[in-house]
Amino acid sequence: MESKDLPAELARARASFLELVAELRPELHRYCSRLTGSVIEGEDVVQDTLAKAYYSLSTARELPPLRPLLFRIAHNTALDALRRYEHRRVEPVAEIPEDAQTVERVDPELVGTALAEFLTLPVTQRSAVILKDVLGCTLEEIAEATGSTVQATKAALFRGRTTLRARAARPEPAGAEPPSAAERGKLRLYASLFNAGDWDGLRALLADDCRLDLVSRHERRGKGVGEYFTRYSELRDLRVAPGTLDGRPVLGMYTPRSAPTPQSFIFLSFRGDELVEIRDFRYVPYIADELTLGRAFFRPDEQTSAADAGLR
Repeated sequence: MESKDLPAELARARASFLELVAELRPELHRYCSRLTGSVIEGEDVVQDTLAKAYYSLSTARELPPLRPLLFRIAHNTALDALRRYEHRRVEPVAEIPEDAQTVERVDPELVGTALAEFLTLPVTQRSAVILKDVLGCTLEEIAEATGSTVQATKAALFRGRTTLRARAARPEPAGAEPPSAAERGKLRLYASLFNAGDWDGLRALLADDCRLDLVSRHERRGKGVGEYFTRYSELRDLRVAPGTLDGRPVLGMYTPRSAPTPQSFIFLSFRGDELVEIRDFRYVPYIADELTLGRAFFRPDEQTSAADAGLR
């Protein structure tokens, strides 16, 4: 095989893998976003999980059961991410109720718990509640995914449920700090150029090493990123507006323009005034689903929301 044929073959293999895991991605995201407390950070973990799984499967003699493999990798990948941001917490041992069947049943009241609430739990409790009450896993499946035992899983599940039931729901994530004036200004500039169709103006913002991640589709780097705007130049009935998603500065994309809530999100990173990263979540609709169901929180930028009101 000539080397020039390799990229095309790798692209086909990657596409086949993504098709294979497509049905499980929303579930993986529901798990990872609740472990991390953020739909965007949760998707980061999903991306890392899929990359690790792709490599693992490429070296396997036969295809293992996919769902347990992906959740086991996702659990460990999320823990690695959390260790970078969280201090270790000592978890008290829970007293398990005598009626073990109470623990083993799914608790429907916890399915709609907001993402930020899960962050109040230590990781083992968080994992157990998410896998059981959000995703409907058995105690055995949870123990396998988390590398624990069924007895320890029961204890973690019982204590996590008890803590969540005792907490009053908050209207937005705890501890979320508003973006700085500089961050808001850069998002507003991008939104203004985008909504005006000034694609050359947007291309002028790109750093020479700018990275584009059209999540779940493809990545580009450098000035070739400018081609990304060509697709949007062909669309008419949409707009973007700055805001925060779970406290993180983003652009919400509204399709049609008059839509009351965003259907997807774009995350931007700047180095000074240069745009160094674009992460477009257009092709991962389950992120917007979390918003629709009230488990994630998008707050529009106050300065731009009044101008946008005339479009609705």
